[in-house]
Amino acid sequence: MSSINHRLRGATLALTTALVGVGMAGAAPALASTAPVASTSTPALIPVDFVDAPVRALPAAGQSHTFTVSYRNNSSVDQVVAPQILVESPDNGPYLAPADILVERRNADGQREIVPVASQTGTLFTDLVAAQRTLRPGETLTERYRVTVITAGAAGTVQPRVALYG
Repeated sequence: MSSINHRLRGATLALTTALVGVGMAGAAPALASTAPVASTSTPALIPVDFVDAPVRALPAAGQSHTFTVSYRNNSSVDQVVAPQILVESPDNGPYLAPADILVERRNADGQREIVPVASQTGTLFTDLVAAQRTLRPGETLTERYRVTVITAGAAGTVQPRVALYG
């Protein structure tokens, strides 16, 4: 297991990762649930910056990469943020398709829910608009994800990040 902390604009991003083998029908042990962070009801905003966590290679088919992304608002004002998962294909292809991977997130009840991914120019990504949250001063966003490779031979990298809004 590895972790990283990154400070930017009065906030802290912490990422904890683990690579685990999970059979295609296997279940991962339950994680402790955390209280949900309030969602913003304002229209979609444009990110002004991103805090990138370390890039990791995709695991082999049938294997999972689990990780927790935590972002703390250390400023004195509300901050809108959105966690995002990028899965990038090799520069020369073959490019990944959404069916090559499964991205899941732990919800407030501790259950896994599928996070849909979109595809553009060799990159798979989760929706920033749906993931937007407003963090009050001192609040922490904590999201638990699992990326499972479905297709044998699928190659690429996983990069969690947090979008920051102005």
